[in-house]
Amino acid sequence: MAAIFYAGDSTVKFNKISTYPQTGISQAMLWYLKDSVEMKSFAQNGRSTKSFIDEGRLALIEKEMKKGDFLFIQFGHNDEKDDPKRHTDPDTTFSENLLRFIKAARAKGAYPVLITPIARRLFNAHETFLPGSHGDYPEAMKRTAKKAGVPVIDLTSVTENYLSAVGDLASKAYFMWPKDDTHLKPEGAVLMAGFLCQGLKILGTPYSNLLEDGILIKENEGLDVS
Repeated sequence: MAAIFYAGDSTVKFNKISTYPQTGISQAMLWYLKDSVEMKSFAQNGRSTKSFIDEGRLALIEKEMKKGDFLFIQFGHNDEKDDPKRHTDPDTTFSENLLRFIKAARAKGAYPVLITPIARRLFNAHETFLPGSHGDYPEAMKRTAKKAGVPVIDLTSVTENYLSAVGDLASKAYFMWPKDDTHLKPEGAVLMAGFLCQGLKILGTPYSNLLEDGILIKENEGLDVS
């Protein structure tokens, strides 16, 4: 049985009833996966690549991960914060940490996949979407993927395009608005997990083998996968 080990932050985390309706992408992905695929979500609130590694969470994944498994690596929301326990530089330490995740997966014979962070729901007073909430981190992740020769699914771009298209009012249904514009409700998590699975489908074997049959690729979503 193949397993997906998912490293990430609160947008990814598998939530419990105590935080309902907040829902993470790893949770919603279960709707799209074959029954034979196991989801092992190690994502936690507030984690960056740095704090995730420093707290030994990557080490826990390494203990369990085996040949033929998958390591999904999705960070950025907290690497960009000023907190010295979490902050990384997109041109240096962020990339270096991502390479540590990739090396860990390869050492176990697993498949690493980099995933850029989903966009924040940011609109101005004229209800125009404001892209670029993650600064240089998505591009840094894409550069790292190219350098390491691993696939990357650009959820930042596809979610920015989607939020811009649906607008301020409609997008509120997907996020924990009015509490915040970062975390997802169940509808938003299913939507974002769907975008991710579109990317896996585009990548082809072995990534597409994780998915239930019938997932369609929508050409107009502008999903950047390489």
